[in-house]
Amino acid sequence: MMTVSPVAGALGADVRGLDLSRPLNSEQVAAIRRALLNHCVLFFREQPVLSVEQHSRLTRYFGELEVTPFQREGHDPTLLMIEQYDARLSRNSQGANFHSDNTFRPYPPMGALLQAHVLPERGGDTCFASMYAAFDGLSARMRAYLDGMEAWHSLEQMKSRLASTTGTKLSIDLDLWPPIKHPVVAIHPETGRKLLNVNYNWTTHLDGVPRAESDTILHYLFEHIRRPEFQARIRWNVGDIAFWDNRSAQHCAVADYEGRRVMQRLAIAGSPAFAVMPTEMLETAIAAQ
Repeated sequence: MMTVSPVAGALGADVRGLDLSRPLNSEQVAAIRRALLNHCVLFFREQPVLSVEQHSRLTRYFGELEVTPFQREGHDPTLLMIEQYDARLSRNSQGANFHSDNTFRPYPPMGALLQAHVLPERGGDTCFASMYAAFDGLSARMRAYLDGMEAWHSLEQMKSRLASTTGTKLSIDLDLWPPIKHPVVAIHPETGRKLLNVNYNWTTHLDGVPRAESDTILHYLFEHIRRPEFQARIRWNVGDIAFWDNRSAQHCAVADYEGRRVMQRLAIAGSPAFAVMPTEMLETAIAAQ
């Protein structure tokens, strides 16, 4: 029997009673979907280590697989193996910042499922933050200022940060992913709730305001997202799986460890149906349903 137990005030729940290495029935899939919408991130404990085929089957229950832009030659194009050995490099990793995945794309992934395969002796937790709570936690004047505004998202600043900190080159052709605008305040297409939709890794500047003003506002928002009352934290065990809604939750890999850490990730492709649209457009669409 599936049980769902909240783990923090803003988001997150432990889910037990399912073996995700086995096929799921329609009632189980529907229950997981409901729990994800309610809690933004789900932690499935004590799971068998999944093969790529099992992991793919599980992810496909919730949508089409995303082809990851961060591919390794010769690997499944939907599979992202996150493998780190060196604490210094993991601290410089852009995964150590709160972010939503791949918002430089027109349709960022709807969600992702991440499983721990190899863990260091200690450390290496992952934190998640609710973008519902982050929006609700802003002052009324700041919410009004941001509502209706758009921001630019781009791979360019990731390229610059990696080069300046580690000398690492981004192995993606930036011409394939030109900068794109997303609304700063979005409405979740399934829950109808407003959320904050900027993140440190990909958001470069606010549209239509002076750059100095944009930098100041974004710096404030990035720090605001980090507030502990918006967060839940998973202390991993081998086999544990986190399934997060990439639209309503951001995540951050805590770089406090040394030793080998291997995580297997598959994501659910975004689509126009799941796209975060400007507030007035989505409010109209929801009202028409």
